[in-house]
Amino acid sequence: MTSITTTPLALSEDAQDLLFRTARTANAFTDEQVTDEQVQAIHDLVKYGPTALNAQPLRVVLLRSEQAKARLLPHLSEGNRAKTASAPLVTVLGYDVDFHDELPRVFPHFPGARDLFADEELRHRTGRDNAHLQAGYFLLGVRAAGLSAGPMGGFDAEGLDRELFPDGRTRSILVVNIGRPGPDAWLDRLPRLGYGDVVTTL
Repeated sequence: MTSITTTPLALSEDAQDLLFRTARTANAFTDEQVTDEQVQAIHDLVKYGPTALNAQPLRVVLLRSEQAKARLLPHLSEGNRAKTASAPLVTVLGYDVDFHDELPRVFPHFPGARDLFADEELRHRTGRDNAHLQAGYFLLGVRAAGLSAGPMGGFDAEGLDRELFPDGRTRSILVVNIGRPGPDAWLDRLPRLGYGDVVTTL
């Protein structure tokens, strides 16, 4: 039987709050650990988000130990270092430069899909754009797990890639701190653009 809803959104109010309205970007965290089971559950949820040709170029590196974070911190802008050092889990999100090698497996009904990306510029652009799309799914997955995320773009991507991805196979696009929000985790919520500012009907 099809469920009938009288509201424009099918998600419950609680789910809407968890994912959007009360969710915030965290700048401080408790020391409660983020488990491998939580990260696995996040992946198992967000892997269903759509990408062009089902390419799924996103790759995720988990940094837990002080030693691992020490490799990352020098490549972050100074304002991002302290909160990253104190986060229970830090993830580096990147895209697989050779994502097209997986197309015969993930897009099998189109045998020529891999050959479309012989052009390196197109391959990088497609990988980067779709990894950014997947990064958005990832942030929502973190919120769905009841955790808070602190995504950051303030880092030296070339330096970080040399440190973490010396084989050149992955290019970093985002660093995300993950955990339970701690004291003083939130800044004041900033204004959002309204519907009329964003949406145009043709």
